[in-house]
Amino acid sequence: MPYATPSILRVVENFRQVGFRGFWRQLQYIGDTKAGTFVGEDQHGNKYYQNLNETIWRHRWVDYSSHDFNASQVPPEWHAWLTHIRQDVPTADPIMIQSHQPWQRAHFENITGTRGAFKTYSTTKPKVTEWESKVAPRA
Repeated sequence: MPYATPSILRVVENFRQVGFRGFWRQLQYIGDTKAGTFVGEDQHGNKYYQNLNETIWRHRWVDYSSHDFNASQVPPEWHAWLTHIRQDVPTADPIMIQSHQPWQRAHFENITGTRGAFKTYSTTKPKVTEWESKVAPRA
């Protein structure tokens, strides 16, 4: 039975399917309770689920492997599946499997704002120079 809006019946049904521990974890991480079919896992350990009885455009979701998560941790092939660009999961989609080239780098998350972030530096002489004090020797 598809649920048009989040209802108490849907929450109770999801609680029954995922149990107390899963229910509490989902409330803490995604702010909603969902129960569905496991469809795959990516190279980072993120798990992907689908439930066609959920509200439209909300029936596919990701369970991140890390506590400190962000959207850049989802590889492009799984992002295409989550956002309905691709119909089949990347592990079963022949086009996605064939499109991987040997020269492509492995996916990694955006590290902006961390110690590993790229920081630019200038190779030109600054327009304003710092003042350097010069101490004359005493006579």
